[in-house]
Amino acid sequence: MEIIVNGTVYQAEDVPDRPLLWVLRDELGLTGTKFGCGIGLCGSCEVHLDGIPSRSCITMLSGLTGRSIRTIEGLAQEGNLHPVQQAFLDEQVHQCGWCMSGQMMRAAAFLEENPKPTEDEIVAAMTGNICRCGAYGRIKRAVARAADEITATEEIPHDGDAA
Repeated sequence: MEIIVNGTVYQAEDVPDRPLLWVLRDELGLTGTKFGCGIGLCGSCEVHLDGIPSRSCITMLSGLTGRSIRTIEGLAQEGNLHPVQQAFLDEQVHQCGWCMSGQMMRAAAFLEENPKPTEDEIVAAMTGNICRCGAYGRIKRAVARAADEITATEEIPHDGDAA
């Protein structure tokens, strides 16, 4: 079966009841998406499915033909880290690192929908992703920092925009 991951079309073994997580990791070698709980609660396996955060451990291959899947490997563009990835590094969020790809994928999707969030909105958006190390304060700061970066980039006048 054909699946589109990070803009590339792949042929995956057609086993419809197989979770996307195992196809990504075992078949395609995209190991940035992590296995955490296996029941869709922790968020370590989060990817974007047509731009919507989705838990790949409970997303079955059936129904994925023609849909766009983005993993942590696809978040950076043209060799540049996504503002969320850079902010997570700058804020030194990682401890064990197991949940971080899922945290960053959640944050990136959230900031695409709400590039100027309040602190309470950040907390609410990130609540569903569990960090075993308890780095929630740093995660919140990183998401806010990424939002500031995204907002600053969007507000730079382009040629012809300045009066």
